[in-house]
Amino acid sequence: MTDYKNLIDGEMVDNGEWLEVLNPANEQVVGRVPACGKDELDRAVAAARRAFKDWKKTSQEERQKVVQGIAAAIKDNADELFRLLTTEQGKPHAQAQQEIYGAAGLAAAQSTLTLDDVINQDDDTRLSRTRRVPVGVVGGIVPWNFPIMMAIQKIVPALVAGCTIVLKPSPFTPLTTLRIAELIKDVVPAGTVNIITGEDNLGPMITEHPDIDKITFTGSTATGKKIMEGASGDLKRITLELGGNDASIVLPDADVEKVAEQLFWSSFSNAGQVCIAAKRVYIHQDIYDDLSKAIAEYAKTVVVGDGSQQGTGVGPIQNKKQYERVLELIQDAKDNGYKFLTGGDKDPSGTGYYVPITILDNPPEDARIVAEEQFGPVMPLMKFESVDEVIERANNSEYGLAGAVWTKDTEKGVEIAEQLETGTVWINEFMQLSPFAPFGGHKQSGFGAEYGIDGLKEFTYPQVITVKRDAAV
Repeated sequence: MTDYKNLIDGEMVDNGEWLEVLNPANEQVVGRVPACGKDELDRAVAAARRAFKDWKKTSQEERQKVVQGIAAAIKDNADELFRLLTTEQGKPHAQAQQEIYGAAGLAAAQSTLTLDDVINQDDDTRLSRTRRVPVGVVGGIVPWNFPIMMAIQKIVPALVAGCTIVLKPSPFTPLTTLRIAELIKDVVPAGTVNIITGEDNLGPMITEHPDIDKITFTGSTATGKKIMEGASGDLKRITLELGGNDASIVLPDADVEKVAEQLFWSSFSNAGQVCIAAKRVYIHQDIYDDLSKAIAEYAKTVVVGDGSQQGTGVGPIQNKKQYERVLELIQDAKDNGYKFLTGGDKDPSGTGYYVPITILDNPPEDARIVAEEQFGPVMPLMKFESVDEVIERANNSEYGLAGAVWTKDTEKGVEIAEQLETGTVWINEFMQLSPFAPFGGHKQSGFGAEYGIDGLKEFTYPQVITVKRDAAV
């Protein structure tokens, strides 16, 4: 077991108090991290505030070079990092590799983004331009499902925009993040990136800290509402990427054999612990029986187990609290007599937070397993008759993060996509995010955007400078 330290003001430090981190595959302790509180947070924020004075004055080229150094450090150590990520998070090695290399690629791609001045007026009377200036010190709060990707999508745009950051990883998955902190300690100027660990009570301290100017958070809608409330005291800027109950719509012309495997992984990647996973799958009644059978048959070929073992396709739920919630939703479905195509049973004698691949056959729209975000390896399949009906059902949710349409008629797919009340809609694919396109939710799925120029702007204020020409002064 290894002790990992925090990054504060360019140094790896601890406070002598520790939190244990478990491997969800076997519930064994695999590392310890500092249990930080107000004192450590104050030190980290003070370091970020000092560093901001110089960092905000650096050129775009200097910032890009630092971010490219972060990308290189992650990529050069990817083999070590993805194995550590599987150990603490549970996802299979192949999916952990994808996250680590994806984070490096995201950093490299976003390092190329620039915020150019915009000319508003340029005539004989005046010159008016809008420039973007950095917000200041950012507080970043990261979840446990994609701890590295989510950390990078907060650190990188903050730095590119000229901000400094204090980042809090989830107490369930801090190890890989702190290892990356060690790798980039000499890459980033002291104080620009600070990473501290602690229990859930550290989050509200960050949200309410008077010297933090902006909060960027990924997590549940319930927590997002608390963050908005906490940040309201001094009107902090906020970006919230929250929950989703994402709908996939499969039209009758879809190729059953080709779509079945893709639909399966759109729901079960990372054991379903993906905010943009397909959590409600609507299949046209003409192909429902064939497609539901094909998905269930494919599910039988996928191994649920320890992500570090070769051949594992679906790993454990990351933590006990979420594990118990998923089991509760499955039990509710059983109690209500809903039909299961796969799953529904759990051996209570085993160790590890494993949930069998669970597929439900046409549960009602008001079933908890449909109406609530499962965030686990659960897929409810539902029949629909008409396009108008399924659009209404898909939009009947407090969430609006993402969705997908599956059809050979891409024009029809786009027509449906434009009627869905979500921030992102895919046609004939899933979970494809671009570093250059904004990602954010509608309704209770979030506030603001990440990725692309829109995401970068979230870390800045617009400032308009106007020069009066031929002024008598």
